[in-house]
Amino acid sequence: MGIKGKNDRMVVLACEECKERNYTTTKNKKNIKERMELSKYCPRCQKHTNHKETK
Repeated sequence: MGIKGKNDRMVVLACEECKERNYTTTKNKKNIKERMELSKYCPRCQKHTNHKETK
């Protein structure tokens, strides 16, 4: 795995259905301008849902 640079930022991912913030990850803001959207498991909904980056 590479070295984390000054362009890497921590982002929080929230479930689109219940709005609970379940996951944190890093993203390189230089390469990825738009907000992240990933399919992850939500323990509150008890199913896979889309998780979007929040502020």
